[in-house]
This record gives sequence, C-alpha cells and structure tokens, in this order.
Amino acid sequence: MQGVTQSGSGRVSLLAIMLACGMPMPALAQQEAALPVTNITLYRSGVGYFERRGQVQDDAEVQIRFSTDQINDILKSMVLLDLDGGMIEAASYGSKEPLARRLASFAVDISDNPSMGELLNRLRGARVSVSTVEGKIAGVVMGVEHREVPVPDQGIVERPFVNLVTETGIRSVDLSAVTGLEILDKELAGELSKALGALAEHRADNTKAVDLSFRGQGGRRIVVAYVHEMPVWKTSYRLVLPDDSGGEPTLQGWAIVENTTDEDWNDVSLSLVAGQPVGFQMDLYQPLFLTRPIVPVPVTAGVAPRAYEGEFVDWDKEEARAKSMMAPGAPAPAMEMGGGPARRAGRVAGLSADMGDSAMNAADFAQYAAQAQASAGEVGEVFQYKLDQPVTIERRRSAMLPILSAAIEGDRVSIFNRTDGLDHPMRGVDITNTSGMQLMPGPISVFDGAAYAGDSQVNHISAGEERLLAYAVDLEVLVNTEETSRWNLTSLRIVNGLIEETRRSQQTTKYVFKNNDKQDGRTIVVEHAKSDGWDLVKPEKPRSQTNSGYRFEVKVEKDSSSVLEVVIERTDSHTIALTSYDLQTLLAYARDGKASEQVVAAVREAARLQQRVTEVDRQVADLEKERNEITVDQARVRENMTRIDRNTDLYARYLQKLGEQETRLEQIVEQLDQLRDERQKRQSELEQYLRNLNVR
Repeated sequence: MQGVTQSGSGRVSLLAIMLACGMPMPALAQQEAALPVTNITLYRSGVGYFERRGQVQDDAEVQIRFSTDQINDILKSMVLLDLDGGMIEAASYGSKEPLARRLASFAVDISDNPSMGELLNRLRGARVSVSTVEGKIAGVVMGVEHREVPVPDQGIVERPFVNLVTETGIRSVDLSAVTGLEILDKELAGELSKALGALAEHRADNTKAVDLSFRGQGGRRIVVAYVHEMPVWKTSYRLVLPDDSGGEPTLQGWAIVENTTDEDWNDVSLSLVAGQPVGFQMDLYQPLFLTRPIVPVPVTAGVAPRAYEGEFVDWDKEEARAKSMMAPGAPAPAMEMGGGPARRAGRVAGLSADMGDSAMNAADFAQYAAQAQASAGEVGEVFQYKLDQPVTIERRRSAMLPILSAAIEGDRVSIFNRTDGLDHPMRGVDITNTSGMQLMPGPISVFDGAAYAGDSQVNHISAGEERLLAYAVDLEVLVNTEETSRWNLTSLRIVNGLIEETRRSQQTTKYVFKNNDKQDGRTIVVEHAKSDGWDLVKPEKPRSQTNSGYRFEVKVEKDSSSVLEVVIERTDSHTIALTSYDLQTLLAYARDGKASEQVVAAVREAARLQQRVTEVDRQVADLEKERNEITVDQARVRENMTRIDRNTDLYARYLQKLGEQETRLEQIVEQLDQLRDERQKRQSELEQYLRNLNVR
C-alpha cells in the first residue's frame, strides 16, 4: 500500500481532473498521512488485519492507495466507522475492464495488434495520407487487397496494396513502398491515440486508489479496517539444555514478521494470531476466467549417500550379557543416566569440558538471552501473541521479534524407530510445554549447555502437551532388531457343515541395545508401530501411545546392553470344507485337545458318506471309459469292413462282433442311468447330513 491523503470539499474538482488525466500527484503524496496504520494482526492463514485511525474535519475526502492485486480483498473486507456521529458515503474506486474489451470500444480497434494492412482495412471510408518515395498521396481508403507481383531474384510474391479514392481516381499503392501514414480525420486520429494511451495505462496500472467520503460537522474520529493477503508469520525456537549447573531446559521463541507493503509500520500495535480463520479470495474487481490446476511433475527421490558399517557386533553375546545383568542377585554397576536434566555440556560436538572463562555456559544462555516482549492469551476461538511495545518495521523489510522465554520441563532421551532405517537411535528431549503458551510449528535449534547440538522441528504443541524432539544421531548406541512370527490352532469346531479353525497368530520383535558410552547411561524411548487387528501382549502396558504406535521405555546402563521384546497377537477364524479335511491332521488335533471326539466322529461319518459318493463316481468313470473304448473299436471294425468282400468269413466275424458290442453299449447306458440315480441319492444323503451339522 501507498500513502493516504485527505482533501476538503473545495478540492474535489481538482483531484478528479488530475486523476482523469493520469497526472502525477506529488503534492498529495508528500502530505502527512491522515489515517496512519495503528493496529496490525497477522494470521497464519496468510492474511493480515489492518486498522487505521485518525481525525477529519467537516466534510472530507480520504484517499487510500492499494496494490492492484489487493483490491479484491479490500472490497470483501473493508469496514468504515465514523465514531462521532458523522455519515459515511460510498467508497469509490476506478473500475477495471478487461484490456481487450476496452480497446475494442474505441473507433479504431487495435486489441489484436493489427498489421498496417489490417489497420487500413479497418479505416475504410476514412481520409488518409500515405507517404512514398514518389511523394504523398491523399484519399479515402477503399480497401486493401493482395496481388502477385514479379520481384527480381525472388520470382512471384504476394504483396498488399491499399486502394485510395483520390481526386484523380482510384490509386493503388504498394504498402511495401509506404514510408508514412497520416489519418486526416482528427476525431479518428484521436481515438487511435486514446487506444494507445489505454495500452500504456494498463502497463503502469500497479496501484489503485479508493476514495472514502465522510460527511459531518466539526472534528470527528474515524476508523478504517480491512484484511488483505500477507505472508504467514513464522516461528523459530532455541532450546537450551542445562549442564552440570542444573536447572530446567529453557525455551526461547522468536516470531519472524515481514512487512511486504509499500508503507512503513511506525509504532504500530502488533498481534500474532495462532489460529487459522477461513480465508479465501473472490474476484470482485474484474470478470473471472476459469483456471486449470498446475500438477507437479512426478519425480523420484534422490539417492542417499552410503555410509559403511563399523566393526561386527556379536548380538547373541550382547543379548546374553544383558540377560545376565538383569538376573536376580546380579550386582548393578554404578549408573549415570543421560535421561535426567544434568549432563556434561563439554561432551557435545567434541568440545572439551574445560572451555575456559571466555566461553558461555548454559546459565548465560538462560539468564541473559533476549527476554520475551509479548504477552499471550486466548482471544475468542484463537490464541494470540500481542507485542507489549509498539513495533516499527520499514517497508519491504522483515524483523525477528522475541515472543517467548520460559523454563519448561524436559528430560534427555534417545529415540529409536526402526522405520527410520538407522542402526542407532536419535538423541532427543522429552519436553512438556509448561510455558503456559501454545507453541506454533517451527524449527528448534538445540544447545547442550553452550554448545550447538542439532536441529529439530515441532508441529503445534498445546499448553501442557508432551512431545518428543530428536536433534542428532546417538552414535554411541547400536541397535539390532529381530522379528519372528508363528501361529497355533486354539480350537476347531463344525459350523453349518464346515470346519471352523480358530488360530492365534503372534509376532515377536526383539530389540537389542548396545551402549558403548563409558560414562553415561541412556533412557531409550522405542516407537513400535501399531497393526490393525493386533493386540499388545508383552510388555503389558506401553509408556504411552500415539495414533500410529506404542512407545516403550528401556534403560541401558553405561557400557552395557539391554533387551526389549514386544509381542503382539491376533485371533482369526478360517472355514474349510468338512469333506476335504485331512483326517490324520484332525486326529492329531484331537490328541492335543484342540478338537473334540464328537468333531472327529462327525468328520468320519462325513468321510464315509463322501466315500459312498466317490465309489459311484469311480464306477461311472469305468463305464464311461469302456464305452469310449468300444466306440473307438467299432470305428476300426467298420473301416476294415469297407475293404473286404462281404462273402468272406472275416466279414461275418466283424458283423458278429459289432452286434455283441452294440448289445454291451445298451447295457452300459442302462447301468449309467442306474448309477447316476444312485449317486444323486447318496449325494443327497451327504448334503442332508452336512446341512445343519454343528458340533463343538
């Protein structure tokens, strides 16, 4: 946004004339702003609320200039108040037509960037003067045509000619020979100049003025408020972990604010809101055109650098060592856990513990760092930081403002999640937001004492909420994981003629931690993913849970090992056709007590009935085979009979054999009909037995 000007009713005509003529207004721009910005509220939804306050005398005109791309937000959100009984008239602004439509409205249409020939065609009936090497020719434009003319070294080419009606007749002028064109109709020439002026104005149309009219008597207080797009204000934090001097971790928060407007913010009251009110843009300023979404080009992840493994670790030996350490009566070595607030700062980033008098320590960080300059609290449905002192930020500049400085609860931990793909846990902090404020998403730079330890990142953290932060790889601790799966049958019964097996599946994940640190132990938080339908069996209760996983706590002494076993299980049921169930397997289940004698007896009876059906099927198959063999043999015999004399003994033998085979075929057909009826009967007996069979 640019400056704000105010004028009395006696200057309205001069202002209107200057705006209509596109004249610069240096005098207005140099006047002191009548409505300075006094309050600003920035939201994380990408908008800012601006409030201007000032005074006017009698009837007054106040002009505020905005960037053109802000006009839609201004038209959607502007609020005008006259606090002392005055009247507010319309807020006026210059409308914006599409450039092509505006150019097309002039008597000479240049919206499509016409060529000289096209322009002359649109000037048909107008009086013009064209200049050529032979002189000037004046006349009325009749039209433009294209002719084929011979050109040396080029052959036949097509060229445009303008036909002019002159005092001596019609003249055709080759446009390639025209060096100048003058429109003799002054009104038409003026229209062309206006169209060209509209083009120039469109290119320079970066700001728009909104004129506010106030009517009343005497001096009055007025307020103008509006919302428009602003950069999202950001947060960054510094977490200082205590060293041997003790104490709690200290969290410092900074807000990053950017003034991208064209106006300085001088001593404004600034508030930073953590909520995200619904915000959208609506084109109230010009006709709308549909836009297509931009779809990003699919890319694959880059190849990560390779890190080579260290010395081989015998995990079976480490596991045995860990179990022996946990055995009853085993002496527990002296243990200094890294999970508490106290730890030597000199062990971070390779710094010596003896840093000399000139180095800063954790107390310096915590006590003499920038103090918060904002108070926080709930405002309606949102949480906001309000800067205690007025803020000054020049146009097109940014500022980093301290908004939080508080001691919070926190313990050092190491964090392991095997989906990270690392053989080491992450060094981290388990913090509880006891600052009394909401923490916005942002990066956190972690300092261990006076030494930089690494970076972390947080999402929104409400007051009192616990959160894990990871800031570095814990290279002193190695982790090995093993996963095994097994299942066993828990029960077997018959339901509606089907075998129903109930199985319990179990997955065991073993974590073995080897702490090579000779001075400090570790408190390791293990994140184990949840699986749908699976229940936790061991350990009985996790340290905590998230929507996607369990968290378990493992303590590992210095220069020692520890083991964590996580067991999950689920119960599933499967159904199998009773007649296809293996009887030997069923007898084995019965011996183990997983199937009752009644179930075994029912399966045996079903197998007997199925065997009766199978026996008939075998007989049918044998008859079908015999019939096929006879049919093949008959074809052979008939083929031979066509080649021998009918009066021979062989022919008579063939004829007798065919008769015997036909008799047998008739018997087979009769037997097949009987067997099919018998099979239907036996199959019905089997189905009737299975239909309502329920045995436990």
